[in-house]
Formats: sequence, C-alpha cells, structure tokens
Amino acid sequence: MSQPVQPPNPPQQPYGGGQPAAGNPYAAEQQPGTPADGNPYAGAPAAPTGNPFAGQQPGQFGGGAPYPPAPAPRGGSGPGLGILAALGTAIVAAILYGVIAGSIEREVGYAAVGVGFLVGFVASKVGGSNPAVAVASAVFSLGAVFLGQLVAMSMILADGLGVGFTEVFFDHFGDVMDIWKEEADFMTYLFLALGPVAAFGGAKKATA
Repeated sequence: MSQPVQPPNPPQQPYGGGQPAAGNPYAAEQQPGTPADGNPYAGAPAAPTGNPFAGQQPGQFGGGAPYPPAPAPRGGSGPGLGILAALGTAIVAAILYGVIAGSIEREVGYAAVGVGFLVGFVASKVGGSNPAVAVASAVFSLGAVFLGQLVAMSMILADGLGVGFTEVFFDHFGDVMDIWKEEADFMTYLFLALGPVAAFGGAKKATA
C-alpha cells in the first residue's frame, strides 16, 4: 500500500511580507528613498540653478547691507557755490567796511580782520573744506578791504566837497585812485594784508 505524498512546503515570500494586496506583487514593496505618496522626486534635493548664492540668506556674510554706505561729504554744496558766496560776501563786507571807516574818517584794523573772517567763514560754510574756496576767500577779502578803503575815501571827499557820494565814486573814480596812492602808508597795506589772513582763519573755523 503506497504512502500518501506530502505536499511540498509552500514557497517563501521573497520580501518577508504577507500576500500582496489586490494581486499587486509590488504593493507592499517600497523602493529605498521613495516617499510613501509615490512621488519619486518628493525627497530629492533641488536641482542646482547655477547661482552659487541662491540658497544663502540675506546678510549671511556680514549681517546687513551687502555694501557699506558711501561716506557723507564734509558739508558744503561744492566749490562753485562757495566761490560765489565768497564774492557776494566780499561785496557786502566792503560796503560795510567803507561806511564804517568813512563815518569815523579813519580805518580800523579790527574791521579789516572782520571783513576777511566773514568772507572766509561764509564761503567755507557754503563750499566746504575745499582749497579753492579758501584761496578765493583770501583773494576776495583783499579786494573787499581795498574797495572799502576807496568807499571810505569817497565818503570823506564827498563830505568835504559838499557833493554826493555817487558823484565822487563813479564820476571821479580815477581821481579817487590817485588820492589813495598818495595817501597810502604802512597801515594801509597792513590792513590789506589782514583781510586774507583772517579769511583763512574764518575758513578753518567754518570747517572745524
């Protein structure tokens, strides 16, 4: 009598799981690194864009703006406006200086110093610490003191002759110049020198 044949052992599951669901042999299989939602690119790193700084946060290399702010200029609106300011101030200061000297019929050293200082200070306040502004202030200060001396002399002559100032100053300007040359002395030239020196002092004070 023959022995009953034992059925062979059931085949082992190749992936250690149960029977695949719904007949899909890969339902329980998940590729390494593949997300569960089935998107094979969900966890992959983003493709490079060619920009080596694309992933950096702003301020990563210094904390703040990428470039330092430009330094502010040391005041002033430019040498051109400073020179114009020196010219305008010199004209006004010359008239004031001439009126003061003509009223008291003598020159005052402090007034000459004030003319130069005022011209240099105003010019440098407007034009900034530019060497051209300081030089222009000194030149205009010299001219302002000289013009003030002529104004003062014209006032004295007009008062002595009993005529108007404008008649002496504008109609007989050549005669005024000749009288100035004859009357000029050491103090006259000293006052002329005080103006430019004071102008440099005023310019330095304005930009300090």
